[in-house]
Amino acid sequence: MVYLILPLLFLLESCGVYSFTGTTLSADLESITIENFGMATAGGPPNLTLNFNESLKEYYQRNTNLKLLPSNGDLYLAGAITRYDMTPVATTSGDKAAMNRLTIAVEVTFQNSQNEEESFEKEFSFYQDFSQEQTLTDVEPNLVPKILDQLVLNIFNDTAAQW
Repeated sequence: MVYLILPLLFLLESCGVYSFTGTTLSADLESITIENFGMATAGGPPNLTLNFNESLKEYYQRNTNLKLLPSNGDLYLAGAITRYDMTPVATTSGDKAAMNRLTIAVEVTFQNSQNEEESFEKEFSFYQDFSQEQTLTDVEPNLVPKILDQLVLNIFNDTAAQW
């Protein structure tokens, strides 16, 4: 039995920086600093930045071994929510909106102190559509968390998983 397990362990060890959470982070990276993202646009629920910041920090803590530091982390994330808007996306014969789209965009600055080639500044955006019969006030409590979750996942994938 030992003869089967040892080669398997060696094979897994030789895979380098693979992890079961899907990250491709170097083993040398030990910490991350995530600045609180601000609001650089009008609109949105009053707790939008708080919810986004907490979701982002929580996701990194849950899916990596990185220690969250208030400053000087090996990885650094900062930015702002730059767009929160509702636009019509489908019209009816009477030029009324049949569907509306809620879009949230986040400008992100990412720095990797150990590999500057991976650093970037980029906008991430995501949206959810909803029926014209619903008001933004009615759908915000359901749609905003879905949009924020997808934004956090997209940021994580570009910074830690690099897919």
